[in-house]
Amino acid sequence: MVDEHDRRLAALVRPPGFRNPSPAPKYDLVVIGGGTAGLVCAAGAAGLGARVALVERSRLGGDCLNTGCVPSKALLRSARVVAESRFGAALGVQSSAQADFAAVMTRLRARRADLAPADSAERLSSLGVDVFFGSASFSGRDSVTVVAGEKDSTRSQLHFRKAVIATGSRPAVPKIPGLADTPFLTNESIFELTAQPRELVVIGAGPSGCELAQAFARLGTRVTLIESGAFVLPREDRDAAELVQSRLRGDGVDLLLRADITKARWVEGRFSLEYAGGTVSADTALVTSGRVPRVDDLHLDTAGVAGTEQGVTVDDRLRTSNPRVYAAGDVCSKYKFTHAADAMARIVVRNALFFGRERMSSLVIPWCTFTSPEVGRVGEAGDEAAASGAEVITIPLSSVDRAVVDEATEGFVRIYHRQGRLVGATIVAPDAGELVSAVALAMRLGGTLPDLSAAVFPYPTLSVALRQAGDTYRRSTLTPRVRSVLQYYFQVLR
Repeated sequence: MVDEHDRRLAALVRPPGFRNPSPAPKYDLVVIGGGTAGLVCAAGAAGLGARVALVERSRLGGDCLNTGCVPSKALLRSARVVAESRFGAALGVQSSAQADFAAVMTRLRARRADLAPADSAERLSSLGVDVFFGSASFSGRDSVTVVAGEKDSTRSQLHFRKAVIATGSRPAVPKIPGLADTPFLTNESIFELTAQPRELVVIGAGPSGCELAQAFARLGTRVTLIESGAFVLPREDRDAAELVQSRLRGDGVDLLLRADITKARWVEGRFSLEYAGGTVSADTALVTSGRVPRVDDLHLDTAGVAGTEQGVTVDDRLRTSNPRVYAAGDVCSKYKFTHAADAMARIVVRNALFFGRERMSSLVIPWCTFTSPEVGRVGEAGDEAAASGAEVITIPLSSVDRAVVDEATEGFVRIYHRQGRLVGATIVAPDAGELVSAVALAMRLGGTLPDLSAAVFPYPTLSVALRQAGDTYRRSTLTPRVRSVLQYYFQVLR
């Protein structure tokens, strides 16, 4: 059902009756894809005086605005209020919130529309960008053809000096027999719900699966989360995953681990998923099994652009096998995050238009899983850090004053280092995304644990744990020999 907020969104990111402009003879930059990477490239290049065209097949804003970061975090915010109210007794407060699912989803759509002006066709046009809606494909090494749409066969030929592929990614669908014949949901459809599912089975316990499983359970849906591996969040530290697992179960999520689904069926309005240990059924199923790049129908070979199943192949400067064409975002990177797409787009603008030599490998990219507690990560961690010989310092939240008074002691701040030089971190805490950002900045600047020890953090905050990690390292450098020298020094002074 389309409501006023959906209409407001569409008017901004895919205006009804929009007519593509007449193409310029040649563009300095043609951007294919209107998600985060594409928008940053187009707006940045136009702001610097370049003649820019942007092509979007569906809605401007991409997954982040329409089906990803924005709606998911709006949903999580509502679910967190419910969870916090149930936790009130531990704080001496008696309360119990009940979710109104329809109102939750209405608010979600309202906030999404509120944020849409920044990604709108009107704003891009005001910046000097020629916006084209339709399907884009390469027609040569320096040209792109745009077909307006199913009801409009108008074709536009765009010639370019440089181009960037920023078509993003789409949900990966696991090869489960029978699944394709069922009406399962993905992130592209879950946020359009208006009626609350009574039962929800979530396939895949990566970040999105864990976030949405926890949110729906808190809102009152009976949730089963299925994962083929031994733990949720397989890319994170094992004990970080265990803490999230524990909280998921505490919120009512039924976890099925080491469960390989062998068959999916849709029978009389219900999903039935078979696995080695039995069968699980629900009225709604959500697939969160990762992402695959969107390269369909781009005719990459026509432009001489190489690619694999992992997406468009680029070098460290984000240039493809065709030196005129660059790529940014999910379509070419293992870091499938909005902030990574933004950072890559900035590299593309500098390198493609100004003969820059910026490198992707110079970026320090953190990420965060927005469960409760959050899991923040940057650089090396877990088995990867152990294999490289990195040392580790862990500060449990139970030793952080703010965590104690907030009843938030389930978690830790873990710093990986080599002789004091920061190489990574895993943080499990409320607002871990904010804390890991500080570590990422320190790493970008070549920071060390002594730097964290010398920094001044406001008290009482969770960030004090970063200073505690630095203090712990400094104490570890006081070897018996150093202590002996210091004792002799003070003895002489006395």
